[in-house]
This record gives sequence, C-alpha cells and structure tokens, in this order.
Amino acid sequence: MIEKENQIGIYYGSQTGNAELLASDAGALATAYGFENKVAGLDEISVEEFSQNKFVIICTSTWGDGEQPDNAQEMYDMISEVSNDALSGTHFAVLGIGDTAFEMFCESAREWDSLLEQKGGLRTFERAECDVDYEDEADEWLVSTLELMKTEQEKED
Repeated sequence: MIEKENQIGIYYGSQTGNAELLASDAGALATAYGFENKVAGLDEISVEEFSQNKFVIICTSTWGDGEQPDNAQEMYDMISEVSNDALSGTHFAVLGIGDTAFEMFCESAREWDSLLEQKGGLRTFERAECDVDYEDEADEWLVSTLELMKTEQEKED
C-alpha cells in the first residue's frame, strides 16, 4: 500500500560503490525537484518499505557473470515472492551501469526492470544501460526520469 505520496525511494545495488554514488546524486536531484527521498542500499530496507513509495528509482551494477550485487540479491529474491499486484501504483525507473566488454552487460538492471513490471509497477521511463563512462548519460537519464515523476505527481495532486 502506497503511503509515501511525495517520496522517492532511491535504492542501489552496488559492489564497488559506483551505483551507490549515482543513487546519492539522484537523491540530491530529487530534492531539487521537491521530492522527499530516501537513498539506501537494497539490503537496508524491507519489502514493506519498498512498496510504500509512490516512486522508486533503482540504481544497480551487475556483478560477476550477470549477477545481482551482493547487497541487492536478497531484496530481489524477496520481491520475486510477493504477489503480482504488490507494486501496483508504484512508478519506477531503473538505471543500470556496467561494461559492454562483458556478455551479461547490465543484466541486473534488466532483471529489476522486468521484476518491477511483473509485480504491478508502472515504468516511468525506459531503463538506462550505461557503459563504463556513464556519468553524463546517467545524469541526463536522472533529470528526464525526475521530470516525468514530477509531472506524474502533479497530475495526481
């Protein structure tokens, strides 16, 4: 049940810290757009907290051979177990970072994007899949995503 109408949950799955830094940047931008936000690792929240947000941004890297980062796997598994309408009304967007030199480039982001839609979430903006030099592309994507989320919020107010 959505309880936090004006809050964006900005959650990250990060092995080396890059996705965590992006999530922190997203939090600063969200504040500039007038959103309350919580930036946290996917291992620092509960499924209940995740599902209470009207808006969710996932920032994640991919680790190893297309695997979730260590701090994301448990939450991914728990959300996989909830009902298919558990995230209905939750607007989401997924930002993936990786290295195109690897066969499973941004696989973690693809998995999150698919899972959130399967569980009833509403995709606000197409998933971003950013290569090694991701900063500019990720920043542009974050601005576009937050603008769309702000528009959605204003429509419903």
